[in-house]
Amino acid sequence: MTNHLYMRFIRLPILARILMIAAVMIFLFGSLIHYIEPKSFPTIFDGVWWAIITASTVGYGDFYPVSVAGRVTGMILLLVGTGFLSSYFIHLSAATVNKQNAYSEGRVGFKGNGHIIIIGWNERSRTILRSLIKTESLILVDDTLGSNPIKDDNVHFIRGRANKDETLLNAGISTAKKVIITSDQNLDELQADMNTILTLLAIKGLNPDIRCIAEIQTSEQINNARRAGADELIPTNALTSAVLLNSISSPEVVSPLLDLLGELNGKHLSYIEAEASLINKDFPEASSFLQRERKIILIGIKRGDNVIVSPLNNIKIKYDDQLLAISND
Repeated sequence: MTNHLYMRFIRLPILARILMIAAVMIFLFGSLIHYIEPKSFPTIFDGVWWAIITASTVGYGDFYPVSVAGRVTGMILLLVGTGFLSSYFIHLSAATVNKQNAYSEGRVGFKGNGHIIIIGWNERSRTILRSLIKTESLILVDDTLGSNPIKDDNVHFIRGRANKDETLLNAGISTAKKVIITSDQNLDELQADMNTILTLLAIKGLNPDIRCIAEIQTSEQINNARRAGADELIPTNALTSAVLLNSISSPEVVSPLLDLLGELNGKHLSYIEAEASLINKDFPEASSFLQRERKIILIGIKRGDNVIVSPLNNIKIKYDDQLLAISND
């Protein structure tokens, strides 16, 4: 039985062990001084109070021993008890510093829920973090950073490879609401896409229901990324090429496009279903109705695989159409 208790004591954290030894020692010396000098220390509580004040070297002077035996007890307490209390506070300070360092270096797992996981550190992820930092709880996952690059309580850093289960579990993948995977710019395009696909497989294996938005660079890997579980893909190179081509034919296209993207901050550009009240209405009429009733700006119509932006007046909205619109919802 004694050996069992000893083994349980040994397994306790060192802070807990030092605190327990110090507390027992304070109580013993407080009780001892009460029995040695009952007049100077009327109760055990008075003795314990004196032992704490003496061991901590504060020394209020409200209680003090007057006999030789009492003073010898106080000397032993100072020699032994002070060491344990000092060790406790030293270890407590060291543990606090180590915990803070571990948190900054990405070695502490996240325990919350409803957060957004952003994988990869680059200019795109920096912009995303800066945009969402006020409204969302964010987890940054990266294996190249030595510490958290953004010092904010809403950004928790996890260091590690995002295609490893341990890293994803530390990032709280099971309780997250969304994952954004940015392409690794340190790899060539094919390797970066393969790394993205491997990360998608790892994420969906741990949480099949989580929404994944992934950046992809090569068009050849788009289908593989969808098979791996991407809910939405951002073809970076295709978007860049489209902007460059349009800038050649329309020299002023870049600034308006950037202005439009800036205005979309906080709004939603998405496809909405054509409700019954819009069926058989022409585009301008439907646009006026949505703007007046629901504060939605109608841009175009998706009919099958074709997207028609600002269609002609003679095109009427059909039941299976999807409407490309900007809304505040």
